[in-house]
Amino acid sequence: MKILVTGAAGFIGFHCVRKLLQDGHNVVGIDNLNDYYDPSLKVARLKELGIIIGNNVANNKKLLISEDYSNFKFLNLDIEDEDNLALLFENESFNRVCHLAAQAGVRYSIENPRAYLRTNISGFLNILEFSRLYNIEHLVYASSSSVYGLNCEVPYSETVSTGHPVSIYAATKKSNELMAHVYSNMFKLPTTGLRFFTVYGPWGRPDMAPMLFANAILNNNVIKVYNNGDMLRDFTYIDDIANGVVLSLYTIAKPNINWNGFDPDPSSSNAPFEIYNIGNSQPIKLMDFIAALENSLGKNAIMEFLPMQAGDVYQTNANTRKIESELGFKSITPLAKGIQNFAAWYKKFYN
Repeated sequence: MKILVTGAAGFIGFHCVRKLLQDGHNVVGIDNLNDYYDPSLKVARLKELGIIIGNNVANNKKLLISEDYSNFKFLNLDIEDEDNLALLFENESFNRVCHLAAQAGVRYSIENPRAYLRTNISGFLNILEFSRLYNIEHLVYASSSSVYGLNCEVPYSETVSTGHPVSIYAATKKSNELMAHVYSNMFKLPTTGLRFFTVYGPWGRPDMAPMLFANAILNNNVIKVYNNGDMLRDFTYIDDIANGVVLSLYTIAKPNINWNGFDPDPSSSNAPFEIYNIGNSQPIKLMDFIAALENSLGKNAIMEFLPMQAGDVYQTNANTRKIESELGFKSITPLAKGIQNFAAWYKKFYN
């Protein structure tokens, strides 16, 4: 197939592109290479895929062909750029779309909420519109476990309420699910939303806990541990996540023939629409995660214990029965192995 991957230079996008290329598909990746975090990491990820970007990252707007994969092309393109996005859909004739581009980060959404509305709402609308207009067979998009917000019913199931988000980031991800349902219902566009749970591993984002912690430990800096370390996270290894994304891309969403409007299942519909949790389903204590990282890095952390930060939740815990039974997904990487792989990559990449 020919597949568009948005956010291709991002953490999850990079791993999904590599998996799709290894499976033999033709992939076009796009990313705006913004400076939310150091663009040099994004450039390095692309280099791993055979895409060589010059020094002037922001102005490099050519369609680049991979030096390592003949089936991969990359374009520096923002999903908010409606005109050039339309040209891309017109010229490339995609079969399916894997939409992973977004303005990420819960805490940053407190400081700069408008960035989330532009990218996560307006940008997603562009993806929906062009997927409809160019008859895309299946649109898979990134949602987030953050949509569960104040819901305390754990493990989180796709059938429970997600009406009480605690950050603008979470609200935009919930909005994406609602927008996708409209297009699935009105235009019969098959859509699948994936609620990711705390992804970690090699090539991770610098603003996420594993990278922040590793950097602090190795440089004798203080780790900020919120809620005094009393937090649980459903840490899920990146290779497992990439496998799940690709599985969902292969399995086109279909209407639920048993769907009942008097007792509606929010994770499916009488339209071709699906929502899945994708996680490890075995939440880890934050202090245990830090201990595993200390062990793999061979160095103890210096910790500062702080209260819970605005926008955070006490725990994330995925009920993954639906994605396991319907798509055959299973998270298989133990925390110790995943942390070991991450630590080895981190020390090599950052010398």
